[in-house]
Amino acid sequence: MMMRKTMLAILAVLLITVSACQNNNPGEKKITIAYVNWAEGIAMTHLAKSILEHKGYTVTLKNADVAPVFAAVAGGDADVFLDTWMPVTHKTYMENFGEKITVLNTNFEAAKIGLVVPDYVDVNSIADLEKYKSTFDGKVVGIDAGAGIMTKAEEAIHDYSLDYQLQSSSEAAMLATLKKSITEKQPIIITGWQPHFMFTEYKLRFLEDPKKVFGDTEKILTIANNEFTTRDTTAVSFFRKFKMTDSQLNSLLGDIAKADGNEEKGVRNWMAENPELIQSWE
Repeated sequence: MMMRKTMLAILAVLLITVSACQNNNPGEKKITIAYVNWAEGIAMTHLAKSILEHKGYTVTLKNADVAPVFAAVAGGDADVFLDTWMPVTHKTYMENFGEKITVLNTNFEAAKIGLVVPDYVDVNSIADLEKYKSTFDGKVVGIDAGAGIMTKAEEAIHDYSLDYQLQSSSEAAMLATLKKSITEKQPIIITGWQPHFMFTEYKLRFLEDPKKVFGDTEKILTIANNEFTTRDTTAVSFFRKFKMTDSQLNSLLGDIAKADGNEEKGVRNWMAENPELIQSWE
């Protein structure tokens, strides 16, 4: 009996020790951030990743189209998504998954979506596009088919009675087409949004939208899985503070572009230039 009690006591000590080691193990501080291949989301995601890693987190990034991203956050396969556009672009996704998602913060205030053209194009309004169908070969160059901006572009084509084809592609492919068109001084219409480094690289403008299909100014939200918000209050506190102005986000996008698209290098350079802002988030 004494031997049994001794063994049980030793086992209890071992369990307490293992538990303590597990609780103090920095590797247990894990977070998964989902993102879509859109410039501002990529930039903010890699910035958040770098800051959280400095705080001892192991950060996993999960890349997908927007619909699977919302499903992943709602289902707990991802913890956070920093690129939710409201009240227009991602309204449907928030309606579908909102009960399982918590809005942590508005991380960017002055976002905008719409149809965009180079400044040398004469057309000013979406309402006039039908008259210029031959000029643009009846095409609008878009991004991935599941994106909210593509849904709104389809609505615009319908609501303005345009005989245009909306071409889906990746953001990178759209930007490559834009660059080629501008180099050759050719007319082009794309699905565009701000913030985005394309507005610093090229002279672009939004077409007027009298029917307000694309809405007015949008906000970019940080959303999280409901269970995550109660499981990791430290990370949640960081994400609630994480917010950028137009000039701050554009400078981050610019640093990444200067680093030839190397997100980690661009983020490191930007962080070195903005220590006080980063400190305010921690």
